[in-house]
Amino acid sequence: MLEHGGGEVDPKDYTFSGLKDETVGRLPGKVAGQQFIIQDCENCSIYIFDHSATITIDDCVNCQIFLGPIKGSVFFRDCKDCKCIVACQQFRTRDCKKLEVFLCCATQPIIESSTGMKFGCFQYYYPELALQFKDAGLSIFNNTWSNIHDFTPVSGENNWGLLPEDAVVQDYVPLPSSEELKAVRISTDATRSIIPITRGRRQKSSDESCLAVFFAGDYTTANARKLIDEMTGKGFQLVQTKEVSMKAEDAHRVFQQCASEFIPLLEKGPVVALEFNGDGAVEGCRSTINDVFSGTKVFVSESKASASQDVDNFYNFADMQMGM
Repeated sequence: MLEHGGGEVDPKDYTFSGLKDETVGRLPGKVAGQQFIIQDCENCSIYIFDHSATITIDDCVNCQIFLGPIKGSVFFRDCKDCKCIVACQQFRTRDCKKLEVFLCCATQPIIESSTGMKFGCFQYYYPELALQFKDAGLSIFNNTWSNIHDFTPVSGENNWGLLPEDAVVQDYVPLPSSEELKAVRISTDATRSIIPITRGRRQKSSDESCLAVFFAGDYTTANARKLIDEMTGKGFQLVQTKEVSMKAEDAHRVFQQCASEFIPLLEKGPVVALEFNGDGAVEGCRSTINDVFSGTKVFVSESKASASQDVDNFYNFADMQMGM
């Protein structure tokens, strides 16, 4: 018999298999970056409140599943009628029917031979989650949840769509009911979500957008969150966010004539960019930054006319950078 004291991993501790009508899960710290397997489960509620290496979900029916940050890929195969909340580097489904997924994914999500798929933006909070994103090497600002690639499109049919904008997370994946898992202090309130709620590919309400870029420093994440709170509080919409490293030549392409004042800031680390939308977004963003971030160097679009070009320039650069 192997001693588990020596750091041996027992696969049974990292598998949920053949369960029916059960609520099961793993508390923060219990998966700790290992891979996990979920298979042959029916009518179950499954919660992985930790970060993992990869997760495969096979042959599950009518389950509700929460998967904390996954450093690599999550792969759903032969699943149907499942409702999920997932954060990962890569997302893939094959031979699935009717999955509804609140997703945070760093790369373009892929579906294959799958139908009736619906996607929304990841929305969740518990105190350990921010650090789990870090441990999984995922940025809270890189989320392409709505940019789905269908590997096997059918002419004249749409295999996927977006969840309703007002979809309520816990109507899909309820909070856990078991005593053990109730210890996790969860909030599904949009304003507390670790991942900023973005519009993604949804129809924009206005033809005016604005780009704001924060440069690396101790408060970059806090500053970006503060601007999001201020702007959404004023009724503007957050379309998309991105965290990416820039070089001097990228700065010239994106920041044009202002590039020289920002180039020295690029060596400190990646930038965080935010796109806001709504009539008056540029003025709203500029005045908020003057009022709230007076001591911080931030790039903000100068006018409605230049803003759409700023947004295009930045995201064209970022998508190339990330191999999208």
